[in-house]
Amino acid sequence: MATSSRFSSPGWLLATHCALLLALAGAAHAHYPALSATFYDASCPSAYDVVRRVIQNARVTDPRIPASLIRLHFHDCFVQGCDASLLLDDDLPAIQTEKTVPANNNSARGFPVVDDIKRALEHACPGTVSCADILALAAEISVEISGGPRWRVLLGRRDGTTTNVASANNLPSPFDSLDKLQHKFRNVKLDDTDLVALQGAHTFGKVQCQLTRENCTAGHPQGSLEDLDRVTPNVFDNKYYGNLVQGQAQLPSDQVMLSDPAAPATTAPIVRRFASNQKDFFGKFVVSMIKMGNISPLTGRAGEIRKNCRRINSKGY
Repeated sequence: MATSSRFSSPGWLLATHCALLLALAGAAHAHYPALSATFYDASCPSAYDVVRRVIQNARVTDPRIPASLIRLHFHDCFVQGCDASLLLDDDLPAIQTEKTVPANNNSARGFPVVDDIKRALEHACPGTVSCADILALAAEISVEISGGPRWRVLLGRRDGTTTNVASANNLPSPFDSLDKLQHKFRNVKLDDTDLVALQGAHTFGKVQCQLTRENCTAGHPQGSLEDLDRVTPNVFDNKYYGNLVQGQAQLPSDQVMLSDPAAPATTAPIVRRFASNQKDFFGKFVVSMIKMGNISPLTGRAGEIRKNCRRINSKGY
């Protein structure tokens, strides 16, 4: 798809309007320069197309990769902000990886694809595109090529040089109560609508059966993979919310948004609205993704632009 035409749909216009409003609001209240959808227009105009090409190629042999890549962006941003700390490997004693905390160990995946994207971008535009921005771009592209909404990603993040294992140990869990989920989302300035919308990313991808409500009771050994959405498992749509309404969510932390005693006054009306209106879900999802992508980014001269997403420059080069 040509760069000049990739954002021509009415859905993109709605998403762009939302993005502009959020960008202006962020510029007014944040202590960092506002991110920009045009950040790489001069320095790396092919960035989007490079990322998209690598993901499309990876998807041929790994249909799960779009869902895996968006999850990396989530798990990165919820830990000390969107700084690609999740991508760092162990380099003790200075760097302790976040990849082995319970929420990520044997679960977070797609790191080799991120490596491939970084190599391709370093060939096209050396030392220009951050690993944090790769995750943000990969999340949008993964949603779009799976049937979901498009939006112009706000860019300009730089990469962190530290990890935060203590924070990573407090990532949202499949077994969290509604109150605990709300608390974790509020801690990063995301509200109930953001919670319900972002959980909607469970509309595609797979999960290990021991994390589901059935807990492998169908006779599958631990570690067996099950579709998060059994209706359209590889499509980004609103079927996930229909599953919740029917009491058939795979994850306990998903179903609580409808079943918890506090849900009728908080999350349940949003779940039902999204279940009946995919356009509404898509619009709110875009807004929530932009908000999440603005969690404490490093900009300006903070951090660095890693040459290898797995290690900081002073250690890797």
